[in-house]
Amino acid sequence: MVNPFNSNNNVVSAEQLDTLYNEALDLLKGLISIQSFSREEDQTAENINAFFMRHGISTYREKNNVWAFNQHFNSELPTILLNSHHDTVKPNKGWTKDPFLPQVEDGKLFGLGSNDAGGCLVSLIATFLYFFPQEDLAYNLVLAATAEEEVSGLNGLELVFPKLGNIEFAIVGEPTEMHLAVAEKGLMVLDCTAYGKSGHAAREEGENAIYKAIQDISWFQTYQFPKVSEYLGPVKMSVTIIHAGSQHNVVPDRCEFTVDVRVTDSYTNEEVLGIIQEHVASEVKPRSVRLKSSRIDKDSPIVQAGLALGRTTYGSPTTSDQALISVPSLKMGPGQSGRSHTADEFIYLHEIKEGIDIYIKLLSQVVYGSVYL
Repeated sequence: MVNPFNSNNNVVSAEQLDTLYNEALDLLKGLISIQSFSREEDQTAENINAFFMRHGISTYREKNNVWAFNQHFNSELPTILLNSHHDTVKPNKGWTKDPFLPQVEDGKLFGLGSNDAGGCLVSLIATFLYFFPQEDLAYNLVLAATAEEEVSGLNGLELVFPKLGNIEFAIVGEPTEMHLAVAEKGLMVLDCTAYGKSGHAAREEGENAIYKAIQDISWFQTYQFPKVSEYLGPVKMSVTIIHAGSQHNVVPDRCEFTVDVRVTDSYTNEEVLGIIQEHVASEVKPRSVRLKSSRIDKDSPIVQAGLALGRTTYGSPTTSDQALISVPSLKMGPGQSGRSHTADEFIYLHEIKEGIDIYIKLLSQVVYGSVYL
């Protein structure tokens, strides 16, 4: 591959951008053609690993995660993580095209994972190729193509993050139309149980667990957390599942319900859980407190670089691998969030090229300390 570096003011030429774009597009087509459902990503991991090897870049792999460092890695420097995932959800029944056949029509690339998050991943890989051979960078770069994002699995980014170096901040590739998601809601799923006492429904016997649950459900519906996030708004709680009773003439002694809680950067998951447990009588058990909200300061150099490029900031209601890392992170990538997990998923070709261009311009302002517009 032609070395994409241009020492003239760190500006990538149209020809070099085309080279990077074509490399990214070919890689994305290859990834689409390989089934890579969450926890079944071994073949796409191999494909990504082979891509790096063809470009003379040494890689590391653990389970279905692949990562690589820039050529002139300096352990004394902080590191920027470029991350996206190569697992996909399963295609729904609405597909009219072969989800594993990459097809280009009317400027769109169709295929499972094209938008979420293949376009982001290959754009970040192309960006990494651009910076890989550069000397005298102010930061190291590490590119991590990770697994199990769609299921928030234990064997994805969370598994390998401790091996990626002294990470100062991360860019997590998810479809944002290349705008800056500077905050993201966390997620807790709560399994709640209201306890009563069984009895015959025809007599004044027992304590109806459903009635007890209703009181707590009403609290979940109406309670407003005092602190409201600048970007994410209020904490949101939704009761989504309920089960109780065995037959019509028995007062139920147990009512179980599930609550979906979207936590903002104004609270930790543990703080929200504590407030809930103080206010409801039901037993409340979180399935996990791993998926935390995130926020990167708007004065961060990477955010300021994005603003200088005319990108806008916002808070994201959806959860990504940002929830699993302990450093400031920016969610940003080509594609549109609303296309994710839809039938006949696609990404526009121009979005991939634009994504590479903006990523390079964004990082150039940070790693070179220069404005590249």
